[in-house]
Amino acid sequence: MSRWYIIHAYSGFENKVRDSIMSEAQRMGLEQLVEAVEVPTEKVTEVRRGKKVTSDKKFFPGYVLAKLAMNDDVYHLVKNTPKVTGFLGSSGKPQPISEAEAARILNTKDEAAAAAPKQKVSVDYEIGDNVKVLEGPFASFNGIVEELDFDRGRVKVGVSIFGRATPVELEFDQVELSK
Repeated sequence: MSRWYIIHAYSGFENKVRDSIMSEAQRMGLEQLVEAVEVPTEKVTEVRRGKKVTSDKKFFPGYVLAKLAMNDDVYHLVKNTPKVTGFLGSSGKPQPISEAEAARILNTKDEAAAAAPKQKVSVDYEIGDNVKVLEGPFASFNGIVEELDFDRGRVKVGVSIFGRATPVELEFDQVELSK
């Protein structure tokens, strides 16, 4: 019976470890014992230079999830994979995690159906920074970030109009950090 295990790998080499385990399992004829090898990722939307960029970000850097029918051959296959430091578990023994925990980590099936995963947004400016408005009626105006609303994807900027600071609410991608 296959169970989910967490494999500890060198940070930054998770995809290489996943590919190595899968190809080595095929080479050794163990593909029926290695059901799946996944790198947990999440979609992240960032605003860079005024443009929204969506990318995959590793959720647990340094860890890979694998659904394995554990036996000595599979254990040695994983343990001898380059850039793998071992399994998560006490006293060097691989500890399986529950199906529900694996689904939560991988954001699949039950979890995804129950609630659409929220995308995280990050911007390269913060409260108090000078920004330039890129579009809208205040395009090319400069202002100071007063408030960031990540839930709504909006930023409040104090724009100087006729010598008075006027608060203007804009989308994250409508402003960029002033140089």
